[in-house]
Amino acid sequence: MYYLLTYQVVADYLDRREQYRDEHLKLANDYVEQGFLLLAGAKGDPIDGAYLVFKADSAEVVEAFAAADPYVKNKLVTRWTVEPWHVVVGSCLENPVL
Repeated sequence: MYYLLTYQVVADYLDRREQYRDEHLKLANDYVEQGFLLLAGAKGDPIDGAYLVFKADSAEVVEAFAAADPYVKNKLVTRWTVEPWHVVVGSCLENPVL
């Protein structure tokens, strides 16, 4: 199952993220290496949030990521949500459902 983690961030996110960025990227890369995190990045211009795409057996994996993320723990993220994402088309699909 795919999951979409959506972040909303504070207005001064770019100014405040630097001190937490290395720890955030380490966490993200750990999840990539484990095969859970597929894509991630900031969105908007100016940046107002981020999208992170996970592949996992349950939303608990994604929720654990968010709970451990220094951006969340240090209140750079004002709101986050996890939603199942029912992907039907794409090159990363092993067994597409059409």
